[in-house]
Amino acid sequence: MGGPGNPPEGSPEGAPGGGEDEYRSVVFDESFVRAARLQEFSAQERLTDHAPAVRRRPPRRRGLSKQALALVLLIALAFGTAIYLGVRHPYATPAAKPTEPLRMTVIPLSPQAPVPGAEDPEKLYAHSPAAQFRIGAEGITMPVTRRTEHFSDSQVVSALTIAKEYLVASALDPEVLGGTTVQPVRRLLDSQQLDQFEQSFDHPAADGRHAPTGWLVRFDPSRAELADHKIRVQGTLQAAEFDSGTLEVVASHTFVYALRSAGDEAGARASLFTVRRELHFRFDQDDLRTHQAEVVVSYVQAGPLACADDAAEHLRPLLAGQTAKGGGPAAGTDPYATGGATALCGSLAQSAQPKV
Repeated sequence: MGGPGNPPEGSPEGAPGGGEDEYRSVVFDESFVRAARLQEFSAQERLTDHAPAVRRRPPRRRGLSKQALALVLLIALAFGTAIYLGVRHPYATPAAKPTEPLRMTVIPLSPQAPVPGAEDPEKLYAHSPAAQFRIGAEGITMPVTRRTEHFSDSQVVSALTIAKEYLVASALDPEVLGGTTVQPVRRLLDSQQLDQFEQSFDHPAADGRHAPTGWLVRFDPSRAELADHKIRVQGTLQAAEFDSGTLEVVASHTFVYALRSAGDEAGARASLFTVRRELHFRFDQDDLRTHQAEVVVSYVQAGPLACADDAAEHLRPLLAGQTAKGGGPAAGTDPYATGGATALCGSLAQSAQPKV
């Protein structure tokens, strides 16, 4: 059944299928419609004949808006203020705690009889109180460590380790013992003690402040040398807080050396020389960071030595068969003088000598 027919007079003009449609050849696809831009005229535009048919939008501004620019400036200002306050802190930085000078005491021990000797150093050790001592650095044993109130366990271990390194450098290094160098000891010292250290070696004095033998063990190379490099050692290390910012390590050790006369060939008679050292080390945070130590107390007893010999610059051991000369210390003590330390001398017990 067909649809309704057109009226007799034909299709109305403008109706679909009627007359000549001037837009029949134009195809409006979906993409064209979507891309078309609609513009509604304002009332003023509709009343004005010469108004433009299309009102263009103002061009889009590129770059930061005023609000974004203000935010960037605010952040930059805050950042600059923080840097300024970090560099120019309104409060004064506390001054570093001054390092104490080393206070030292070196006491020669004079033998009561001729110094025992033997060709074999091992025989001397075996018949002496050092028979059960360990050899070298093995005799400097580390204690059981634990943290303190203001220092961690690792910091306590670090302090003990530096103290042990100082003992090895100052009492076991053959070149230091022979007077060839002092550098292994120097590099472990707090920088504030270096002036005192260097003055001690440039201008040695038995004044309780500038005796090289208070810093390290060294023998007069013109008189004695090592007969055996297996130095016997025994002692203890202890660590505790000195104050809230300082750790203190106390090292108390006995070192026993086998010596012979300088220039003697192997097989010449050797004798034993004993050094008892008690050193007090202190460590602040900077010392632990730089791996250095402050040495504030050095108490040394050494023998066999002659009281008349100066033990401040070098130790001048009495060797096998030798006896101490009569008399006290080389320099007399002036009770009216100030600023100096009284020279001390002790007697070396026979029980401390090997039985050969």
